[in-house]
Amino acid sequence: MIPEEKEHCCCHGEGHSHEDGHCCHNHEHSAEGEHHCCHNHEHGAEGGHHCCCHHGHDAAAEAVNLYNLINDTLAKYDTSIGDEQAYHAAAGIVEKHAAANNTADVKRFLLGAVELTSLKVTDNEESILAMVEKVNGFADAYPELPNVAAVCTYPNYASLVSQSLEADEVSVTCVCGGFPSSQMLPEIKCVETSLALKDGAEEIDTVLPVGKFLSGDYESIAEDLTEMKDICGSRKLKVILETGALQSAANIKKAAIFAMYCGADFIKTSTGKISVGATPAAVYVMCTAIKDYFDKTGNRTGIKIAGGVKTVEDAVAYYTIVKETLGSEWLTHDLFRIGASSLANTLISDLTDGNANYF
Repeated sequence: MIPEEKEHCCCHGEGHSHEDGHCCHNHEHSAEGEHHCCHNHEHGAEGGHHCCCHHGHDAAAEAVNLYNLINDTLAKYDTSIGDEQAYHAAAGIVEKHAAANNTADVKRFLLGAVELTSLKVTDNEESILAMVEKVNGFADAYPELPNVAAVCTYPNYASLVSQSLEADEVSVTCVCGGFPSSQMLPEIKCVETSLALKDGAEEIDTVLPVGKFLSGDYESIAEDLTEMKDICGSRKLKVILETGALQSAANIKKAAIFAMYCGADFIKTSTGKISVGATPAAVYVMCTAIKDYFDKTGNRTGIKIAGGVKTVEDAVAYYTIVKETLGSEWLTHDLFRIGASSLANTLISDLTDGNANYF
């Protein structure tokens, strides 16, 4: 937390002013002083990214200030949750409440929360267009059911999807920033994000650099994520924590808080590309982080559950954890998503008493 925004700023530029406590270098500060950008960025009308961060101005001092700022913020939150504590808390919620949520209305909501996703090495224009055409035709095939929330692809298909998608209220999502490992030069992450948005992406999913996070290199992660959020502007940035690689419940909570501090509109469990994807314990910990962050800042962050969500029972369990931990306010498709394409057919089959293989 920045103690006094008028006195503390990491702009490191001469001759800039603060009016009414607002920094003219395009920083965003919440009511609690949460800070979402440490640079001045300019973005062209076409989505291009021009950075004028003034990295040459006393880089060592900038790094120290940013390091202290991040650690001061993280210190405000209790991230000491144990693995067993998280496991039993999640299991207890599911055991006590899941049966009451095993209803047609909940399953319809869950179907409408699905992001239909194709992130395969075999993807091509024909396969992506076929997926989009299925989404376009869904209302005719199943008029009594809600369509999916989004179509998610690699960024090179953003233009194809945005131009061919006709279904109302279905968003175009792209993975950017070196998905699925986040091992990419920061400049390329920004360019990739800018180009995806220029081509029609409305939401961006990016991966937290887990190796950097585990080594404590918070400063460079903060710079990457805040720049990407700057580029996204009002469009959603979803930060994938890759919870299965974070090694502990405490790390998951710290990563969740950190991602939100850097501007994440959603936090997401997994890429689906490693052996351990979403788990009830991980989702519970992420929900507690979202709640803590909301309580301190008033910022309502969404949650996206992805990685191994295959059955109706799985989906209902995650819905239950979110409902009981965060409340019904989070049970909207603006704040709750599931990244699991196979789940769509499973839910359709359950809701229609058939054996659907539509998607």
